[in-house]
Amino acid sequence: MLVVVAPGQGSQSPGFLTPWLEVPGFEDRLRWLSTVAGVDLVAHGTTSDAETIRDTAVAQPLLVGAGLVSLLSLFPHPSDAYAKIAAGSGHSVGEITAAVGAGVITAEQAMVFVRERGKAMAAAAAVTPTGMTAVLGGDRDEVVAKAEAHGLTAANENGAGQIVVAGTLEQLAAFAADPPEKARLRPLQVAGAFHTSHMATAVGILGQLARSIYMHSARLPIISNADGTVVHSGREVLTRLVTQVSSPVRWDLCMATMAQMGVTAVLELPPAGTLTGLAKRALPGVETLALSTPDDLPAAWDLIERHATETTMSQAPTWRLLVAPAKGIWKLGVSSDVGDTLVPGAPVGSVVNLRDEQPVLALHGGTVVEWLVEDGDPVSPGQPIVRLHPEAASA
Repeated sequence: MLVVVAPGQGSQSPGFLTPWLEVPGFEDRLRWLSTVAGVDLVAHGTTSDAETIRDTAVAQPLLVGAGLVSLLSLFPHPSDAYAKIAAGSGHSVGEITAAVGAGVITAEQAMVFVRERGKAMAAAAAVTPTGMTAVLGGDRDEVVAKAEAHGLTAANENGAGQIVVAGTLEQLAAFAADPPEKARLRPLQVAGAFHTSHMATAVGILGQLARSIYMHSARLPIISNADGTVVHSGREVLTRLVTQVSSPVRWDLCMATMAQMGVTAVLELPPAGTLTGLAKRALPGVETLALSTPDDLPAAWDLIERHATETTMSQAPTWRLLVAPAKGIWKLGVSSDVGDTLVPGAPVGSVVNLRDEQPVLALHGGTVVEWLVEDGDPVSPGQPIVRLHPEAASA
């Protein structure tokens, strides 16, 4: 069972796309995305220095563009991916790459969205001097409590003993003077306190833009970096892309979901290395591959073939199949037999676990074809619950 992941801001390095320009078609596709985004991705991926590509308005389109074009190198026929990848996920801005890979939005929509995301976040960061500090080691609860005591937010919980806290420079200085026990602090060279309330203005801007984006339901499950939930509703994916800029990234919960799904391999898109490094520590026994240069493509193709998963979602549009958003116990919410009609938006039931209760809705409605679980059954993230035929929804 293979998961493909896309890294977030901070993973880029000067010249990381230089060897990729030798791949036939790569440069042409990258120039097309550059035109759409209004950002020279070729220059920034090959000749720009570290300070230039650290700029939020440059880094974010660069990361998404790199991920999208490398996906086409992995899967020249994108539809092939839907039958082989069990799920996709992305850290922070990488979730936009995952949304395109799953067919929720187009590459062109993604490049416009990420361009405006980068600009809006850079503008929000300029309002107040803020920053981020990586905390390595220490007790998780103590680190979070200490950060909150100084007014900071645990903006990234990455698992494997790594948490990134964010807030004003004064708050970070106070935190550094009073650090958690057995923890090492490493200030990050970023423009602001991303994934905190300091990014609230960016959420408003992106929310307005999102209302004009036409989306599809995901053709493969997406593990959301907000809470590790498996989502496939296009509307929910887009909503999460908007709200994530001011909400913490819980990559630890994403990896927990991967473990619950029984993932056997993780493939990271370029600029690769960060997420596979976390997976090696948090997911023992799971094979990992960082797609750093074109020289890694043969190994990546081999990994895909050995861990390919024929998913139910690849056989039909995902709006005919409702799946479990998380691990837990299935709680039936309707009494519907095979042949009954569910109206659009009807609550079907929920998945209950120790953390919360997550509803499952028949967003598009339809006729019940087959129940795949029974009330009280344990379910895993992405597990099919009920199959619907869409015709009744439009009758």
